[in-house]
Amino acid sequence: MKFNRHLRNKSGLHLILMVVSLITVAPYFWILSTSLKFRTEVFTQTPKWIPWPINIQNYLEMFEMAPFHLYLLNTIIVVTGILGVQLVTITLAAYVFARKNFWGREFFFFLFLIQMMIPIHATFLPNFLTLKQFDLLNTRVAMMLPFFASGYGTFLLRQAFRQIPRALEDAAVIDGCGGLRFLWHVLIPLAKPTLIAFSIISIVSHWNDYLWPLIVTDTPEVRTLTIGLGMFVQQESGADWTLLMAATAFVTAPMLILFLVFQKKFVESFMLSGVKG
Repeated sequence: MKFNRHLRNKSGLHLILMVVSLITVAPYFWILSTSLKFRTEVFTQTPKWIPWPINIQNYLEMFEMAPFHLYLLNTIIVVTGILGVQLVTITLAAYVFARKNFWGREFFFFLFLIQMMIPIHATFLPNFLTLKQFDLLNTRVAMMLPFFASGYGTFLLRQAFRQIPRALEDAAVIDGCGGLRFLWHVLIPLAKPTLIAFSIISIVSHWNDYLWPLIVTDTPEVRTLTIGLGMFVQQESGADWTLLMAATAFVTAPMLILFLVFQKKFVESFMLSGVKG
């Protein structure tokens, strides 16, 4: 009796998950499907989910109409540049706040976390004026510079470092291991799940960032994929849904592929970082 009730509950849960999954996946499937259709097939009376024959010309025409290869290069440079510097700054800051004792540590850490309490949009104007004063507008550096430090990343990694037993540090000191060597050889390997979790958040966030790159750039040579897609939608030729969906699929594909390839690692990283936090 209990087994049958458990089986029914489990089957119901699986059914709900299947419905939710279909609702989530359907828009992405429609985007990909439409990007491979001919123009006359988009708004037919009977929806055509699987296009045949496949029309790859939409992607070729998309690249002819806008420099999406350049947008992709700029996006990769900006995202990897931000993440690379962030990993250095949050690691050093988290190490100091977690393992070093100094006067006013908690107060200074609170000041550091104010970044998390202030809406990001409230910082756009002062950041814009600062970049303008240093003649950095319309450059890739302008898109990266305000995000080189992360209060959230520092908080996340500090919590992970604080969970590591002090006995490990004492043993390392006895063996002649200095502070930076202990950080590199002990703390960072043990906090790898947290670093991976933060990297995922940072990559997805800045890959999809739209407003800040739009504010600080005005030429295609330095614009990112999201800006390129927005400009592509606003073309005077009107809305060609096959081309728009081809561009949308091109912009979203890297993140989807990244998730599919590292799906297991993503889940493990978030679970472990959540437990440590």
